[in-house]
Amino acid sequence: MSDTNSPLPRQVADAYVDELIALDPITGTYLGVKESSSRLPDTSPAGQEALADLARTTLARLAEAERRPGADSEAERRCARLLRERLTAEIAVHEAEEGLRAVSNIHSPVHSVREAFTITPTDTDEDWAAVAERLRAVPAALRGYRESLAAGLERKLHAGPRPTQTFIGQLTEWSDTGRGRGWFEDFAADGPESRRGELDEAARAATAAVVELRDWMRDVYAPAVEDTPNTVGRERYARFSRYYNGTDLDLDEAYAYGWSEFHRLLGEMRKEAEKVLPGAETPWVALAHLDEHGTHIEGVDEVRDWLQGLMDEAIEALDGTHFELAERVRRVESCIAPPGGAAAPYYTAPSADFSRPGRTWLPTMGETRFPVYDLVSTWYHEGVPGHHLQLAQWAHVADSLSRYQATVGIVSANAEGWALYAERLMDELGFLTDPERRLGYLDAQMMRAVRVIIDIGMHLELEIPADSPFHPGERWTPELALEFFGAHSSRPRDFVASELIRYLSMPGQAIGYKLGERAWLLGRENARKRHGDAFDAKAWHMAALSQGSLGLDDLLDELSQL
Repeated sequence: MSDTNSPLPRQVADAYVDELIALDPITGTYLGVKESSSRLPDTSPAGQEALADLARTTLARLAEAERRPGADSEAERRCARLLRERLTAEIAVHEAEEGLRAVSNIHSPVHSVREAFTITPTDTDEDWAAVAERLRAVPAALRGYRESLAAGLERKLHAGPRPTQTFIGQLTEWSDTGRGRGWFEDFAADGPESRRGELDEAARAATAAVVELRDWMRDVYAPAVEDTPNTVGRERYARFSRYYNGTDLDLDEAYAYGWSEFHRLLGEMRKEAEKVLPGAETPWVALAHLDEHGTHIEGVDEVRDWLQGLMDEAIEALDGTHFELAERVRRVESCIAPPGGAAAPYYTAPSADFSRPGRTWLPTMGETRFPVYDLVSTWYHEGVPGHHLQLAQWAHVADSLSRYQATVGIVSANAEGWALYAERLMDELGFLTDPERRLGYLDAQMMRAVRVIIDIGMHLELEIPADSPFHPGERWTPELALEFFGAHSSRPRDFVASELIRYLSMPGQAIGYKLGERAWLLGRENARKRHGDAFDAKAWHMAALSQGSLGLDDLLDELSQL
């Protein structure tokens, strides 16, 4: 018989979060844990193994917890299901030693280290003392990462040459932002004069560590991996797909679904393009016309303020009608992303106590003029009603879930699927009747369909179908993927190139937008059928947003029952 004093699954999950924060203080910073602000994680092979050991130990504790009376309640069952699925997927990735070749333009230990500083508190002198200590920890974190990559080289576990070259370019930019100093030195320059000496010294050491890593990547790592395939093959792709989507996908079915969405969206885009530029040869000719002659926002500060207004407007329109938002969930900030990262906008969730609000981030890529068609649905995705409403609501109801469900247990395809569903919801609700904005929305939807096609297609080297308008009968390569994406997107060349590197270095992640959206839409449809005329969309949305994260199979099941 189980010990009645042993923890229930939600307690096991929250204990895991506490132990994870001790090993990974960057996670602690995201959650608003003050004690984490001065530290960085061990990124070496030993540090990776410690995280895996914690996952294994937690799974053993979970098995015991599920034998305890009360573990079969809905709240406990849902948490246990998520915790087991997530930790099992993470262990599978670790045991395949993927952490020994984690080179990316958006998702690597070095990117996590840099981004941690953008969310570290800097309001008080005490905060800046912690920043200085965290800066002093940067060299060790980068050395640990290099140790992991070196171990990968020894085991012939190589990253692809394209992501490697892109990452080297990013390290070069971070080492000199154009002011004769590196990114960390730029960041430290905002600190108080009373700590100027220690901040400058620590920041210079951090920059020196970036240069040292860059030189090693250029002189040792890049030559060693130059003949490595950029794609990962079906076995590795399936493992990553499980990690990002929380389910074992039928990859061939998903590929076919991507093509069906491509054809559907292409038809819609042609109709909308005719309203923008009658007689346009393709929708992207019409979008290029908007780049020159459409509505624009001039200026970096101006676009940040405009995006803030767009989110504020959405909150006012949706709260009380389609959602029921707590006051602290209504707060979200528009920010400009620091230079040197990937080209795609992104969102960072609020801290657990909401002392740091949710924030959207726009990479300007050196631009000062921004077409509106390319911003509106993207900010419905990143901000409101997209990522912000979901992730801030999770934080708001964390006490009735578990901290794990509301934070670190996130399944990428769940969150990205909601955000894409949010774009479609705004279209359904009539927020995108202007032809410019609606064509931009359809272009953004098309990009997500293209992601499914090329991400699966190039990694599995699948055949391009006979009804494709592009190279039918050939097999996908990264070169064909780049050409196809560029021909079916309004995004500039540097964005398309950045996205391709992202897909090559994060296989299986980019497909979660469209496949996640499909789960959200089908879940809503099933719930509507169950309730008939009594279906309440506002109640369904709030219940759906208050259940925490789930993998796609479990998500569809839960949404259908709401």
